[in-house]
Amino acid sequence: MNIDKTTISNKFKEVFHTDVDEVYFSPGRINLIGEHTDYNGGHVFPCAISLGTYGGYRRRTDGLVRMYSGNFPEVGVLEFDVNHLDFEPQYQWSNYLRGMMREIRDLAHADYDHGFELYLEGDLPDGAGLSSSASIEMLMGTILSSEFNFKVDPVVMAKAGQRVENNYIGVNSGIMDQFAVKMGKRNEAIFLDANTMEYEYSPLDLGKHIVLIMNTNKPHTLANSEYNTRRAECEQALDCLKRKLNISTLGDLSNPAFDQYTYLIRDETLIKRARHAVFENQRTMDAKKALDNGDLKLFGRLINASHISLQYDYEVSVPELDLLVSEAWEHDGVLGARMIGGGFGGCAIALVEQDQVADLIEKVGAKYQAQFGYAADFYEVKVVDGPHKI
Repeated sequence: MNIDKTTISNKFKEVFHTDVDEVYFSPGRINLIGEHTDYNGGHVFPCAISLGTYGGYRRRTDGLVRMYSGNFPEVGVLEFDVNHLDFEPQYQWSNYLRGMMREIRDLAHADYDHGFELYLEGDLPDGAGLSSSASIEMLMGTILSSEFNFKVDPVVMAKAGQRVENNYIGVNSGIMDQFAVKMGKRNEAIFLDANTMEYEYSPLDLGKHIVLIMNTNKPHTLANSEYNTRRAECEQALDCLKRKLNISTLGDLSNPAFDQYTYLIRDETLIKRARHAVFENQRTMDAKKALDNGDLKLFGRLINASHISLQYDYEVSVPELDLLVSEAWEHDGVLGARMIGGGFGGCAIALVEQDQVADLIEKVGAKYQAQFGYAADFYEVKVVDGPHKI
């Protein structure tokens, strides 16, 4: 799917029978390493990607908002008053945007003084775990900040997006997705301490390698229920450790400290869940150092180790993800590969030499089709800036 400013301008005119004022883009995100660490007080290492959401905006003179998504044409145009923003199921996908409108209004301490039309379309595959919801939340926040002249700090905006997920939509998620989207920088990854919100940028110099997303096309239907189970298991393990240790999160522990105090947990499942959280946090810190030192081979091995931990200790992988990852490991020119996101479907990433990409897609794709009877999709992505006018 090739979407650009011209496409959005033309489609806006088809739907609203008038010209667009401005077109904006908001990226999706991947997490290079640091999976299921954000709610355990650890580090994450995400970056914004060139797949994302485009929005065509036009100011209205009245108080009406009209929204249309090219990804959900069957829903048609959704209309509402610009200041009537309580959650209502009838507004379907636009509730992510309405929630953001409410948050920005509250932060600005001012009602909106005019309505608008908004045409949305994205090229993030549905259900792939590349943060389409965070992408549209940060798109809406950026548009409102710009078009209504509400000055909102980027980190404050990311936190507002998380509140939309947690309190408005009702999804129990961490801060990483919104932060990675809003704070994205071209060719840089963001090293974020999810506990303190301290962050720094690391140049993502992969040499002759590119980032390849491998989509299982298996919807992660279990992800939400299993996600809540994993969170609860980590909390239980933490409670056990707190009997002797003065810690507030699993991210406070080094690998040796965890090893020495596992006797406090005494439950195989809880030990495995907590071990992933502690060791993955350490791997993420080591990965940042490796990248900063230009040690791409070590960086790749740490990415591989992350997958093994997610597969065997956190147990959130599935055969579809394992096949894509293990086949990528065997292919020439691959630095590292792992599943990303919540698990139980969705996507994996591989860092692949540019001249090996086509061969990998052909070979791994054929094995996947033969094994599961349907195709995986592959996307080569660039690391890009956060939401902006185009």
